[in-house]
Amino acid sequence: MWILPLVGYIGMAIGFGFLTLAIASGLYYLSELVEEHTVLAKRFLTRLTYFVIGVQALLWLVDGFPFKLSATSVVSHFVYLGNMRRFPIVKLSDPLFLISCVLVLLNHWLWFTHFSNMPTGPQYSIYDAPKVPTFTEIASYFGLCVWLVPFTLFVSLSASDNVLPTMNSEDPSGSTTTSNGAGGRQSMVKVVVDNIRNSIRDLGKVAGWWKPRERDF
Repeated sequence: MWILPLVGYIGMAIGFGFLTLAIASGLYYLSELVEEHTVLAKRFLTRLTYFVIGVQALLWLVDGFPFKLSATSVVSHFVYLGNMRRFPIVKLSDPLFLISCVLVLLNHWLWFTHFSNMPTGPQYSIYDAPKVPTFTEIASYFGLCVWLVPFTLFVSLSASDNVLPTMNSEDPSGSTTTSNGAGGRQSMVKVVVDNIRNSIRDLGKVAGWWKPRERDF
């Protein structure tokens, strides 16, 4: 067969494109909700962080998770809480924000290495073989205890003034405003989505895929 595999690859590419657009649209909508309900979002994120810390402590006490890795995750989530002090404003050059980004990658690598090195194989009998987590359990742990809080913070936080000058415009009075009129700040997700959209539009103009509309004078 030659045509059916080609159709399968095309379908996968189109499906991946629609999935990416759906995720971007959902994040865009969530960022707007956070902008409208800042106090509620801050309270929710704070409680969510403490909830994850409690789950991590229970996993160590009850399920015997490694103490060092569990302590690293707990400390990381307390560092994430530090970004709430000026919620939802964040400076991308803030040392605490940069440390949070490093801790996200560090936690992912540490826990990925831990689960990848779980003891398996014929050296254990059916009576003394250790309990190996399933793929669903590992994926759920990563989603809830490793990625959930950093991901929600990224969606909720807003870039401070002049973080991305291309997103700002200066009016005749000399004040700086963003494209959404939010007075100098914009959600980080909206900044990323808008920049990607503008880059695709500019690339299309350069490639001649479409031409800008001419205004009638």
